[in-house]
Amino acid sequence: MSRTQRAPFREIFGWAMFDFANSSYTTVIITVAFSVIFPKLIVGDERSGNFLWSLALSTSLLLVALSGPVLGSLMDFSAAKKKFLFASYLLTVLSTAALYFVTPGAVALCVFLIVLSNYGFSAGENFSSAFLPELGPPEQLGKISGMAWGIGYFGGLLSTALIFLLTTPHTVENLEGVRLIGPITGGFFLVAGIPTFLLLKERGTPKVLPPGESYLAAGFRRLNRTLRELRDFRDLIVFLFSFFFAYAGLSIVISFAFIYGDQVIGWSTTSQAAMFVLTNVSAAVGALLFGFIQDRIGDKRTYNITLIIWIVAVLLIWGAPRLTDWLNETLGKQWKAESVFLCIGALAGLCLGSTQSAARAMVGVFSPESKAGEFYGFWGLFGKLSAIFGLMSLGFLQIQLGLQGSILLCVLFFLISFVISFFVDERRGKEMARRHTGE
Repeated sequence: MSRTQRAPFREIFGWAMFDFANSSYTTVIITVAFSVIFPKLIVGDERSGNFLWSLALSTSLLLVALSGPVLGSLMDFSAAKKKFLFASYLLTVLSTAALYFVTPGAVALCVFLIVLSNYGFSAGENFSSAFLPELGPPEQLGKISGMAWGIGYFGGLLSTALIFLLTTPHTVENLEGVRLIGPITGGFFLVAGIPTFLLLKERGTPKVLPPGESYLAAGFRRLNRTLRELRDFRDLIVFLFSFFFAYAGLSIVISFAFIYGDQVIGWSTTSQAAMFVLTNVSAAVGALLFGFIQDRIGDKRTYNITLIIWIVAVLLIWGAPRLTDWLNETLGKQWKAESVFLCIGALAGLCLGSTQSAARAMVGVFSPESKAGEFYGFWGLFGKLSAIFGLMSLGFLQIQLGLQGSILLCVLFFLISFVISFFVDERRGKEMARRHTGE
């Protein structure tokens, strides 16, 4: 299929279902449930537990960053994107389900399984994204990516609802319920991911392996060739640096939004639950909406609009307590800071998925089909390293300024990303991808 044709809807749906499936892992294990259970119940000490949790996630992200470009190159050479995706899928499902065997005090086992499962999940993001350039022409990739990303948030909502329906309360007294979180999440991922492998097609043609050379050596050789050719793809590289700073800011928001609500805003459990539902729904709507906008006004312009909204949203998050006081004085009403924070969360949620979806589509637009795996490997490299950079930067800064003051670091990151993006020539990047397609 050429880049001027759109894949059948059933295939696009199958690809989108992987976003729906894998959202169960990142929402339940990384964000909502297991991230809280690990320090409190498994380690038994919040301070050391938080450190070990960060260490486990950082280790898995570093492994993905280091292996992503090589695996992407090997995947393109062997035309085996579907096999690589299936391997990451099985690794995530099995290692997540194995969390059933983790009990209080089994810290080493839990850390090992988190590293393994998060590696499989994060590598799978790269492998799945490598299919995007094959699913439609460049002017439709924003819509396709946005639809899948939006569907993903509903997968996260559904899997989380299932967990809280079947396993709460998450206490030592309900240890058997706590242990079921892994198998339920893994089972959800397993079942929801089946349509992907039934409907998605492998369109690449395997390259002939030179006599006496292994696939791994061929992957490194191909990667080395791509590195020498990177000057031809300068717009992609410049964009990846822009994405690096954007995702550094996003990683802080994703990881610390609920902590900020607890420590700075002082919200209630009800508001916390409302924020989770509100941000996921608004993120789904935003990903779908901006996907359509992206195909109408252009990829870079849409990406930049989301960055501007992020800058405004983070400034409002920082100023939420003062904004609450001002509203009460001006309007003569008794607003609560948590109510204002929820409204700001809805605004931020609109860009939570759309920024990442727009970035994923831009990488697809700038990628020749024959190098999609490699280029999404670089996308993963920049994304994972930026997450580590963002979280570590905030960690050191908040020691000096506190969480409320240090959250302004996100504004700086989004602003740097916005400035760098001006050096991206969208038309030139698309033309270079077209020239190299079929190599």
